[in-house]
Amino acid sequence: MNRRDFLKKCAGVAGGFVLSDRALQVRFGGERPNVLFIAIDDLNDWIGCLGGHPDAKTPNLDRLAQRGVLFTSAHCSAPACNPSRAALMTGILPSTSGVYKNPDPWRTLMPDVITLNQHFRANGYKAMSRGKIYHGSQPDTGPGAWDEFIPKGGDPPPLKAHRRYANLTGNVEWGPVDGTEQDMDDYKVAIWTGEQLQQEHDKPFFLACGFFKPHLKWCVPQEYFDMFHPESVTLPNIDENDLDDVPPIGVKMAGKLHEKIVDYRENAWGEGVAAYLACGAFVDRQVGRVLDALDDSRYRDNTVIVLWSDHGWHLGEKLHWKKFALWEEATHNLLMFVVPGMTRPGARCDQPVNLVDIYPTLIDVCGLTPREGLEGRSLMPFLKEAGDTWERPALTTHGRLNHSLRTARWRYIRYSDRTEELYDRDNDPLEWTNLLWPARPAPEHRSVADELAKWLPKFNY
Repeated sequence: MNRRDFLKKCAGVAGGFVLSDRALQVRFGGERPNVLFIAIDDLNDWIGCLGGHPDAKTPNLDRLAQRGVLFTSAHCSAPACNPSRAALMTGILPSTSGVYKNPDPWRTLMPDVITLNQHFRANGYKAMSRGKIYHGSQPDTGPGAWDEFIPKGGDPPPLKAHRRYANLTGNVEWGPVDGTEQDMDDYKVAIWTGEQLQQEHDKPFFLACGFFKPHLKWCVPQEYFDMFHPESVTLPNIDENDLDDVPPIGVKMAGKLHEKIVDYRENAWGEGVAAYLACGAFVDRQVGRVLDALDDSRYRDNTVIVLWSDHGWHLGEKLHWKKFALWEEATHNLLMFVVPGMTRPGARCDQPVNLVDIYPTLIDVCGLTPREGLEGRSLMPFLKEAGDTWERPALTTHGRLNHSLRTARWRYIRYSDRTEELYDRDNDPLEWTNLLWPARPAPEHRSVADELAKWLPKFNY
């Protein structure tokens, strides 16, 4: 099937709510479940329950994880905002859609695709959104997209006197804002979301809440910077020779930003890590506001919660900063599900899964009309039994023909020039040793790579 025919399968609005009355009665007291859909921009695994950083202060994310299933090895479809979110919200992988980078126009490339929010509306839901759900320059605002849509707003400017980076690649800059928490857009998103949860709705709702921090610039109120001290914060563990066994195309992806930051001034690295942690603590507090509002509402027991971040973030690991790479720190993201009557509190699923799996999962959980053409797989088996497994690796794509596959043990990367990397994460969790370097690897490692390569996309738009 060619790309055009495949995308036609994904088009066309289907209606009808198909979850059986008995299933609804058992799971949600006879009512159709609501969905609270929480997105966080650029947040990696530096939260308490994932143990990504020992200094992280994220009590609200941790308490949400305790309410349902925490996917400890969730991975993005692409390590950049637009392609990751486009894949999640359409159920179509970047290799099929051609949405590889932030400037790629996802709606132009998939003009007839039915997005997740459109599908909920077609199934009788009220769809509401505030903040960043899609990439900022490419929201889904066409006919039938939302009943209510409020885009991301602005934040107060940083204090003129704050210590910050200027003229460094990628707008890497941090410091306290000239304002209070109430002036921040993420605070306003949290308050608005809470207000929707306090209202009476005449139909089930799909409520999308999009937080922007810790996206750059790392500028939040001073009280959050006071929680972390650059001179004592824990820095990521690195190998100064880490890129010696990485193919040139991978080295180019890593860039020179780590070198610039470390050379900028004494303890600049510590400042950056502390600023990122401060932004994580800030957004955690906003998540807490939303959870408190849900718990104080009539919807607590019939609302499915799914929380995700769109990709990970490097802060020096593999001598790289930002996302835009195919290693663990860039591909690993947050994913939590709470389904009343189904998920077990405190469950942890270690099976590698992908954000593209959210669309079919919500169809199953909420009993929506099935859709053809979705390239993810429902996570329902893991919601019922977190210890379940499947064979499929988690796929991440960064640019055409650059792919990474993650299994419980292995990470395999193949670039567009067919150079490769293979890491045994059981014995090398920091991905320091590329087992396919030099050109003649051990036969057993070549065999592993060849088996994993069978999961690479057969079609690349």
